[in-house]
Amino acid sequence: MNQTKTFLLMIVLTVILVGLGGLIGGRSGAMIAFMIALVMNFVSYWFCDKIVLKMYRAQPVSESEEPQLYATVASLAQKASIPMPKIYIINNESPNAFATGRDPEHGVIAVTTGITRILNREELEGVLAHEMSHIKHRDILIQSVAATLAGAITMIANWARFAAFFGGGSSDDDNGNIFSIIIFSLIAVFAAMLIQLAISRSREYLADDGGAQLSGNPLFLANALKKLHDGVTRHPMEDANPSTAPLFIVNPFKAKGMMALFSTHPPIEERIQRLEDMAYRR
Repeated sequence: MNQTKTFLLMIVLTVILVGLGGLIGGRSGAMIAFMIALVMNFVSYWFCDKIVLKMYRAQPVSESEEPQLYATVASLAQKASIPMPKIYIINNESPNAFATGRDPEHGVIAVTTGITRILNREELEGVLAHEMSHIKHRDILIQSVAATLAGAITMIANWARFAAFFGGGSSDDDNGNIFSIIIFSLIAVFAAMLIQLAISRSREYLADDGGAQLSGNPLFLANALKKLHDGVTRHPMEDANPSTAPLFIVNPFKAKGMMALFSTHPPIEERIQRLEDMAYRR
């Protein structure tokens, strides 16, 4: 169900982008908007891993440097029937982790120093299994494309409002068209944001399920999520880039009040409950 939902939401994002371009420039505007999305997706596809790893100054680690971490990732990769991902460490006290890479052959798992300090072996295995599930199901590619489409919509909408405000209008028809562009561009940006959040949340649920099956015990991840939530509350990743928030296993920011409604991640309590229910049904 979540796979189908993600596919449909991606189609809606594309339709919004092309519709926005069409409203601004007719058929040629729609084609230009679509070409912009293709170029941005190409860049995102090939360079997303390098960009995010450099952004957080992540450093690769070898088996001799982190033998337990390396052994756990190697074991999970074998169970998942995918190549061994590269392992990176981020020097940050905020406990978190993410996966990146355009496909399983180029998979990367990055963990913070904070997460290795607060989780035991089983909990860390649950987290790594979650990230391995992301890699196996190519979630990074899906989320990168969704973020790129949403970014393209925002960019074109901002340009459209600027052009509408300063382009002027000499007739009632012109003013009516300007008003339509402004309203639709605002709706398009808000809709794109909501759709991107929905896609991110759907992929997190799928990765929770896949990680629980891969580790063999849903409680490994459930217990880890409890600790990670408390850890991020105490040590949020203040220097994190909001555009990369969907990559992390838990939201790197403290989301309170109304902001929690627009979180890139499902409610942590709901994720934990689903995993505990899964464990009790076994």
